[in-house]
Amino acid sequence: MENYYVDLHIHIGRTGTGKPVKITGAKSLTIENILIEATEVKGMDMIGVIDCHVPEVLSELEKLIEQGEVYQFDDGGLRFKEVTLILGAEIEIYDENCKGPIHVLAFIPTLEKMHEFSLWLAKRQKNITLSSQRIYESGQELQRKVKELSGLFIPAHVFTPHKSLYGKGVETTLTEVFDPELIDGIELGLSSNTAMADQISELHQYPYISNSDAHSLPKIAREYQIIAMENPTFSEFAKALKQEQGRKIVANYGLDPLLGKYHKTTCEKCFHLLEDHLIKVCPKCGKKGIVKGVFDRLQELKDTDNVNLDRPPYLHQVPLEFIPGLGPKTLQKLRDYFKTEMAILHEVPEEALLTVVKKPIADVIMKARRGQLSFHAGGGGKYGKISPSND
Repeated sequence: MENYYVDLHIHIGRTGTGKPVKITGAKSLTIENILIEATEVKGMDMIGVIDCHVPEVLSELEKLIEQGEVYQFDDGGLRFKEVTLILGAEIEIYDENCKGPIHVLAFIPTLEKMHEFSLWLAKRQKNITLSSQRIYESGQELQRKVKELSGLFIPAHVFTPHKSLYGKGVETTLTEVFDPELIDGIELGLSSNTAMADQISELHQYPYISNSDAHSLPKIAREYQIIAMENPTFSEFAKALKQEQGRKIVANYGLDPLLGKYHKTTCEKCFHLLEDHLIKVCPKCGKKGIVKGVFDRLQELKDTDNVNLDRPPYLHQVPLEFIPGLGPKTLQKLRDYFKTEMAILHEVPEEALLTVVKKPIADVIMKARRGQLSFHAGGGGKYGKISPSND
């Protein structure tokens, strides 16, 4: 059994010909650039690209196979150099049972089955060439189709205030929209962690995954997990979600929830943090636009103090871009010297870091590794920050 670094929520910004896929995604987020960034810069072993249902993206992947740069595993997934690509699609559900829109992730094992899924989606979406489009079908019917294709179904960033399962999608329980037996895992999102999610008892039966939801190349692997598998294939990943035959999620790595954009209830106009999440008008600027934080939403949903003791540890990770004083040039020096960000974050000794960066930066990297930093909470769409006392 080997341990693999895995990030399963990466968007495509543009196709190879420049056509938009994720409108808010960077133009540099092409499938080829993602593969190169993931393996050569980030040091990931498996990634999920969740816009692979787009016909032009499928054609690009087939071209890479024809050129001999990519090959498909018999057990599912595509291999490029040192990284495995898991084919995924992010889809928006807003059926008659939803209180608000819900984003979900569907992972499909092979190109052939993703082609079939794409054709099925094209009959139920207005624009198959774009990411995260609404499907005019029920949530449960989508679940059944994913299972028919031997796929995996995972609700995305489930606590985010906008377009998520618990953010606005349901009143209290996922059974309002989904068949609980056809859910393979739960994606936590940037503003929550395992302990927070386990306050909802119906989630105890599912594995948690922590992913970047990257809209640019630098954001890849800002959240990820280590997964123990025999090989980095789709079928091995599916076994790990079920903890079968020694396969398992070893650890989740994610932002401290305080760093997330939606942790605390906040005015989205002036970013004033609010203790009372029920008020409608900001007491500081007098404007509407209060965004309920994940922390406060979970206080409404909480129904247990028990936890699933069989869970892997959730380790708070600080992405290098959050480190105060670590600018692009210095970050590039670190990458050039130590090869990948995974090595910098997890493996490089402090004395080696000091050969490349100044002591204050090395100190913050080491404190982040040991979980010794403190933070100012984020909210209203604005990230939290490392406390100045840790600079």
